[in-house]
Amino acid sequence: MIFGHISQPNPCRLPAAIEKALDFLRSTDFKQLEPGVVEIDGKTVFAQILDLTTREVQENRPEAHRRYLDIQFLAWGEEKIGIAIDTGNNEISESLLEQRDIIFYEYSENESFIEMVPGSYAIFFPQDVHRPACNKYTATPIRKIVVKVAIAAL
Repeated sequence: MIFGHISQPNPCRLPAAIEKALDFLRSTDFKQLEPGVVEIDGKTVFAQILDLTTREVQENRPEAHRRYLDIQFLAWGEEKIGIAIDTGNNEISESLLEQRDIIFYEYSENESFIEMVPGSYAIFFPQDVHRPACNKYTATPIRKIVVKVAIAAL
């Protein structure tokens, strides 16, 4: 996992597909876009623009992906995201790998939380379990952008 703020320069050289995704996040006015999918580089890099309301931690299931990494970016609002390494010990709640490249877990072993503020992003790789859109203090409307980057492009 990599955690940062879009206003800061990248701390190191990242793969070109990730750089392309971060450039999209830096250069897009998300107030001008409706929720939905935006292609950045075909099926290799694309963004999902989501308007959500955060929920209690126990109402959101931990998740992981195998074919795409997630860059979760908060445009406005506040949220916390649960994070953990996928140890293989988590009980699978639902596997939709074939349909949507997502596994949901019942719980997340050794989970910690990061707090997201506008401009924050977190890059989750296949070994990173994450539980997004959790209340920081109370239910809050947020706009988040999830950029999907194909692992094969790295």
